[in-house]
Amino acid sequence: MAYIATTTVGASSVTTVDCQKQVRSWRLLRSLMEFLIPTCNCTFVEEENQPQKCLQKHPQQLMTSTTITGTIFGYRKGKVSFCIQANANSSNPILLLELEVPTSVLAKEMRGGTLRIVLESGNNNNLNLFSTPLWSMYCNGRKVGYAVKPLSLMRSVAVGTGVINSCKEDELMYLRANFQRVRGSSNCESFHLIDPEGSIGQELSIFFFRPR
Repeated sequence: MAYIATTTVGASSVTTVDCQKQVRSWRLLRSLMEFLIPTCNCTFVEEENQPQKCLQKHPQQLMTSTTITGTIFGYRKGKVSFCIQANANSSNPILLLELEVPTSVLAKEMRGGTLRIVLESGNNNNLNLFSTPLWSMYCNGRKVGYAVKPLSLMRSVAVGTGVINSCKEDELMYLRANFQRVRGSSNCESFHLIDPEGSIGQELSIFFFRPR
């Protein structure tokens, strides 16, 4: 079954979301989906000088969990971005990163069924974990470059998955949903997609850590 919904992007432009494309869009996005261990225990494959470390397990009583809104989006011919907000209506993101992964490459990685993204901070200071402007990025154990904070913020889009047809030649694909935010320590946080009704049938986690 198909239907047409509308969403506003920018100050005054209205674009159309073709929900028939949501299934294809989700397939392209489907494998950011292997849960990383919420207690921040993690083992990675050593490739291209990736640190081969396993974070210490933090006592359960030190962990906190909240629900936030996460959005993964990117033009088909561009690169992927990841945005974390307190909720879908928040105008000030907690974090907005441009990932050093072309959308086409990410789609290819997802066909294997599992994709783990690890973002490592190079700052060994006591500042907020998300204050880091530059992150080393790994996909399935391979270093693929960096993730950076962009200079501008993304406007709000509708909750769900889909493709936005704008006036540009390229199409913007996105996934927006609620995520569980798990804080293991001041050096370790993870975000896990919430799929309460099992409608998506996939798992998605993004893990941030700062080595001590």
